[in-house]
Amino acid sequence: MSISEETRIKLMGAGLNMIQQALSIFDKDLRLSVSNRRYQEMFGLPDHLVQPGAEFEQTIRHLVSCGEYGQVDDEAEAVRVRVEAARAFVPHYMERERANGRWISVEGAPLPQGGWVTVYTDITEVKLQERLLQAHSEELSGEVLAHTRRLAQTNRALAASNAALEQAKRELTEMEARTRLTTEMMPAHIAHLDRNLRYTFSNRRLSSVFPGLPQNIVGLTVREVMGAVYDKIGLWLDRALQGENSVHEFTHDESGRRIRLSLTPDQVDDGPINGIYVMSMDVTEETQARATLAQTRKRELAAQLSSGLAHDFGNLLTIILGLQGQLARRAPLPPEIAQIAQSTIAAARRGGVLLERIATISGHREMHPQPTNLAALLDDLQVMARPSLPASIRLNVMLCDELPLLMLDQGALQDSLLNLILNARDALGTSAGEITLSGRRVSDTWLELRVEDTGTGFSDMALDKGLDPFFTTKGGEGSGLGLAMVYDQITLSGGTVRLANRAAGGGEVTLRLPFKPAAPIITTDAPELVLLVEDTVAIRESVREMLCALGHSVIEATSHDEAMGLLDLPGLGLVLSDINLVGAGSGLDLLRACRKQGMTRLHLMTALPKGDPLHREAAKEFPVLAKPFTLHELRAALEIIA
Repeated sequence: MSISEETRIKLMGAGLNMIQQALSIFDKDLRLSVSNRRYQEMFGLPDHLVQPGAEFEQTIRHLVSCGEYGQVDDEAEAVRVRVEAARAFVPHYMERERANGRWISVEGAPLPQGGWVTVYTDITEVKLQERLLQAHSEELSGEVLAHTRRLAQTNRALAASNAALEQAKRELTEMEARTRLTTEMMPAHIAHLDRNLRYTFSNRRLSSVFPGLPQNIVGLTVREVMGAVYDKIGLWLDRALQGENSVHEFTHDESGRRIRLSLTPDQVDDGPINGIYVMSMDVTEETQARATLAQTRKRELAAQLSSGLAHDFGNLLTIILGLQGQLARRAPLPPEIAQIAQSTIAAARRGGVLLERIATISGHREMHPQPTNLAALLDDLQVMARPSLPASIRLNVMLCDELPLLMLDQGALQDSLLNLILNARDALGTSAGEITLSGRRVSDTWLELRVEDTGTGFSDMALDKGLDPFFTTKGGEGSGLGLAMVYDQITLSGGTVRLANRAAGGGEVTLRLPFKPAAPIITTDAPELVLLVEDTVAIRESVREMLCALGHSVIEATSHDEAMGLLDLPGLGLVLSDINLVGAGSGLDLLRACRKQGMTRLHLMTALPKGDPLHREAAKEFPVLAKPFTLHELRAALEIIA
């Protein structure tokens, strides 16, 4: 059974009243918080000065007026001096004789939350014994007696100092506990190293930044704890011991995480360097976001630079194609002239294809990550790629780990992998060989996909320039944009691309994408009654067939007003409406009315571009499905994310 607050206060008061010393506690505002009965009795205080909230200044004024401090010339000044001393309170111990002839010791100590506690002890008997000893001990010299008095006073002062030290120790312990709790809550490893690079403090977050490393590391050296990582950071630690502040980023090879390391020398003013303060943070997601932003800016810049040139170049190609077409249609032409005309037309058409690819790689493109079964995606990729490979080349697809649904841009990833497979095919040429596509999980940081072949591998120049636009080793047959497009698509997702040669011969391209598991999905297996609102007949029929294929029952409407009349149908579970409808009201108006009636399963669809003001306004309030869409996209749009 818990004790009530009132009972707890009464018990505490009874306990304090058992103490023989007088005790008072004043808060930081100089108001009485707690006192015992002995406090009132010792100083003869009226009742209102021993009630919680009594002002310290009033108590001092009462004591001064009663002669507690002897004869004073200026009572107001005496009160002011004591109040000012209380505001700047410091621990103290003193002994004084009162006006009534009795002696008391006064011991005061500050409190962590502000204010102070004071204990008053009547030491009259001790003083009488000292005087009695002095009067009846003729054998003791005055010097010994004085020494005895000083020793007694020193002992009492020492006891007070010990109490103050204990209080300071408790405060330091509490401060250390609060500091440790604060550092434990930070998403970073914070530590201190001495000059021998030995840990003297750690907030036990090392393993959350560097998976697999221990938590309890105090007393160990950096080399013992970090292992191979020490080879990367050792030089920076040496510089920190020489007084250099620094911030570095590096990749933890085992986990693939990007780590930011901050080193601050432990030095006060111009004094000696006693060690290093260390902070390590996992900045993988930040790095991925920076890579995405940087690639987006590059694309925007490339689009600005190339758009005008592409427009003019396209016009020139159109003119060339038109003139060469006219020339080719004139008969008869000498054979060599006819060949030149046909070659010019073919070159112009190839220039047109190149312009389209430039527009694709430099134009605006948004990523569309969605929950993806990677195994199923790779199976589909095999089906697409095998017809393009000769019988002499074998394609192996391996997924090393069982993976959850991942947030991936399926179209961009399939395009990239298919591009790499076809590049590997070209590298093998007419010779027999193998192409291997493998996937694995790198800690909880990366999804790694690797395409390898058994061909001749990359040249030194290809390893250096392979990801640059327009670099090609295929002569006139290559555009030099294949790997550049792969690089563009992967880095837009926050990933990386690396070219290398295999030790056993052949080349390999490694893609790393952020490992982002999809949120759990709860599918609506039970059929629902769906109100479909669409004013175009052909689209309405197509969407109705999709909904029926998903097992739903469908009621149709062509306008806002017609749909409003159907909202009270029993069992209506979902409304799917186009944004633009014939008549006065829009689909957005309809769904707002549905929401006021308590409906929650509300979706919009539209062919408006995402930059359209009405599309942006609708997307702020409801899910919006872009037209045209497939059955799979419709199913995904109607699923509920947990």
